[in-house]
Amino acid sequence: MNAPSFRNWQSVQDEVLRRIHAREWKPGELIPNEADLAVEFGCARSTVNRALRALAESGLLDRRRKAGTRVAAQPVAKATLDIAVIRHEVEARGNKYGYQLLMRETVVPPARICGAMQTPADAALLHVRALHLADDAPYAVEDRWINIGIVPQAQSEDFATISANEWLLTHAPYTHGEIAFSAAQVSADDADILGVAAQSAVFAIDRLTWDNDASVTKVRLLFTPGYQLRTQL
Repeated sequence: MNAPSFRNWQSVQDEVLRRIHAREWKPGELIPNEADLAVEFGCARSTVNRALRALAESGLLDRRRKAGTRVAAQPVAKATLDIAVIRHEVEARGNKYGYQLLMRETVVPPARICGAMQTPADAALLHVRALHLADDAPYAVEDRWINIGIVPQAQSEDFATISANEWLLTHAPYTHGEIAFSAAQVSADDADILGVAAQSAVFAIDRLTWDNDASVTKVRLLFTPGYQLRTQL
């Protein structure tokens, strides 16, 4: 019987996964090189490369230049997290969404902001603060800086009826980003907006997105107590 021909990278990936799960290739074991696998599978080496690259990104393979590819000794499960439209998030929970613009101004940001966004120290950015509500109760405070050198059209949007969170996701493409989760003590102003005691610990998301080498936006979201973030592994 002739060996099956694997014509696309997904079928190669499926076969590699089968061998890993069946322990034909054990944790920590060096697997055959791309050229040998391409011959075995009857496909192009680039097809094998894409399949192995996808499995490495998922944490199942450990690829090292000049050292070959091994089955990960301790596979790492990676979570997939999308940037959520907060309105959709609230409505998906069965709540009525509300929005209030708290402040909108074009100013030169503090040094920590222009440092993180890698903008000139004297360059003005658009600063927007808003409150998201669920069933008329505070849900999250959004404190956002927008690089108007990269997203100039934001200057003509007043953000009175649509949040910067939602507007940017449809108007400003990005290539990658950085995200951090933490417990943060709220300031007196944010505590008053969220309806919690000053210095209360709340869930915070800090996110910075980029379009190649240029920053697009930096945002801090503070959520009311009880907020849960869910994702998939």
